[in-house]
This record gives sequence, structure tokens and C-alpha cells, in this order.
Amino acid sequence: MRIIVAASSAANRRVNYVASSSFGFRTPRAFTLIEVMIACGIFFMATFAILALVSTTLRNARALQRGEVDAGMAAAQVYQTLKTNRQAEVSGSGNFGEAYPDYSYEFATQQYASNGLLQVDIVVNRRGLRKPVDILSIWVYNPDAKSGLGGPMFR
Repeated sequence: MRIIVAASSAANRRVNYVASSSFGFRTPRAFTLIEVMIACGIFFMATFAILALVSTTLRNARALQRGEVDAGMAAAQVYQTLKTNRQAEVSGSGNFGEAYPDYSYEFATQQYASNGLLQVDIVVNRRGLRKPVDILSIWVYNPDAKSGLGGPMFR
């Protein structure tokens, strides 16, 4: 029996030697639990970082799409109206077209000084709100504006 045991132990050694010598080292058969947990942690950190980046990008894109309406937008349109007008005191209203359908503006001009300087008061309103969205006063130089006495002022 000793010979059989010795023979079987020598055969086992030979099989182990052949299996380990062909690769140079002994390879594990599966990942350990620690390796799987570390891989899952890295995966979830990368996933949440990407989701946060996408969320921030969408929020920034939404903010860039449409700005708030202010009286400066109406001032540009009022200036175009006053550029062709020869009267000092003009009032009117308008809207922002299809870009901002719920908003409108009103303006009134008055002569600020006798040198052709007009003060323009602009009020921007939103439909359904009593309080104005924005109020602005600007000064526009118009040398052709008639004074209160009926003619342009000469200096």
C-alpha cells in the first residue's frame, strides 16, 4: 500500500506541476467579493457623475433658451418709433410679437429740456398681472422735436 500511496501522491504532484508550469502561476477561478464590490462602487460613481453632468447641462441649456423680458427690449422698439417722429410728446403701446405673446409695453415721452432732449418712460406689463414687470426711463436726443411753442428751438 505504501507504493500505491506514493505513486498516487507522485501522480498528483505531476498533474499539479504540469497545470502550474504551463502558465507560470496558478490562476484563480473567480473574482473575490471585495473585487466585485470595488468594481460596483467605481461603476456607480461614474454613473452618478455622468448623470450630474447631464442634469447641469440641461439646466444651463434651458436657461439660455429664453431670457426674461425687460424694458430695454421695448426701448429699442420705442427708439425706432421716436426716430421718425417730429413731435416732442408722444405716447403709445406695443407688444413683443410671437416671441413673448403675454407681454406688452406702454411708453410716454415728454420734453426734458428745451434742447431736444426727450424723457421716455417705458412700462412693461404681463397679461394677468397688475404689477408691471419692469419700468425704465431713458433720454433720447431728437433735434427735430417741436417745442411746445410750435417750432424747433434754435441755439
